[in-house]
Amino acid sequence: MKNASARNLWGDYLDNHLEYAFSQEPKVTQIGENEKEVKETLNLILSGKKRATSHSLLGLQHRKEPLPRIGDFTVLTDWKGDAKCILRTVAVRLKPFFSIRESYSKIEGEGDLSLTYWKNKHWDEYTKELEAFGRVPRESMIVVCEYFEKVFER
Repeated sequence: MKNASARNLWGDYLDNHLEYAFSQEPKVTQIGENEKEVKETLNLILSGKKRATSHSLLGLQHRKEPLPRIGDFTVLTDWKGDAKCILRTVAVRLKPFFSIRESYSKIEGEGDLSLTYWKNKHWDEYTKELEAFGRVPRESMIVVCEYFEKVFER
């Protein structure tokens, strides 16, 4: 891990969870496109309100990123790159955009928790993301719904 803060947080977690000592190195990331979004999202996760995130399958494929897997660890950082918590993926579901339900938007924990908010926000995000690859979002596109639990925080 290049990020020293993330490496230290991961080490502190492993001190009490030696069963994961040989796990794949966690991904180090932040969720959001700007400082305000990263801060808001981090606060939602730290408070336990946000327990899922959504990726477009096309975006993952174009960036050659693997699908999240059950058991994956992620070190989440703030905007400055300081590690704040560790997440563990507990479920992954692939669903067409049109089939996302309000129950999922509540688990994702953003905005007013409504399906309308979720669809509008993610449609805009996917539009920006896919534009770089010459693609556009569609109602039938596959969304990778990643459910996680916060397993450690500083």
